[in-house]
Amino acid sequence: MLEKSVTGGAFFGVYRHERHGPADDEMRRRMRLIIPHIRRAALIGRVIDLKTGEADSFADTVDGISAGMFLVDASARIVHANASGHAMLAQGSLLRVVGGKLVPNDMSAEQGLNEVYSMSERGDAAVGVKGISVPLIALDGERHVVHVLPLTSGARRRAGTSYAAAAAMFVQKAALDTPSPQELIVKLYKLTPSELRVLLAIVQVGSTAEVAETLGIAESTAKTHLHRLFAKTGAKRQADLVRLVAGYASPFVG
Repeated sequence: MLEKSVTGGAFFGVYRHERHGPADDEMRRRMRLIIPHIRRAALIGRVIDLKTGEADSFADTVDGISAGMFLVDASARIVHANASGHAMLAQGSLLRVVGGKLVPNDMSAEQGLNEVYSMSERGDAAVGVKGISVPLIALDGERHVVHVLPLTSGARRRAGTSYAAAAAMFVQKAALDTPSPQELIVKLYKLTPSELRVLLAIVQVGSTAEVAETLGIAESTAKTHLHRLFAKTGAKRQADLVRLVAGYASPFVG
């Protein structure tokens, strides 16, 4: 038996023809040599399926964002774009691709964005935890905002692993009448200033250990605020808090 669960199971078997007689010690010895490799292959298959599922879930999630999202490397080459991002490129009024690189039609913003991409490769120390916002004007005169966040900091940088994407770039139309998402969240959920700081840090840096380090507080304090956030918002996981904040920033399709 290779795997057994409440929903199914998998087994590996070898059948002998009757002319070879019943299983003997030699056959059992050979099976003992083979089975560890079979189990390892099955385990690798499950891991691949899991990672494939995670990648598909990620793609579905980012395609549900109404803002254009682009993952780019330090030289502005596109690593991934969501559905809204591809639509922006197809329209061609705001952004275009030149030699695999993401280029704004607003030439006044091109140099600034290239500098941000390059800085993002060095992580939060260069760009800042909140990233950098850059204004963009489309060919039709519509104003947009680009928010660039580094992807090469925190646990990923400490792991010393190489990643293709250096920054995540979110592109939205500028809206002067949009209320501050922080004000809405504080008012609706009755958050204290400390709880708001922890909530925003969770969105920006991730784990409670990184939140504590970023805010200069004890990890136990960060966990206390996290539990209070769960109680006040009804969230079950940190991922739920990220979605909550993102929803009030209006990047998701309703």
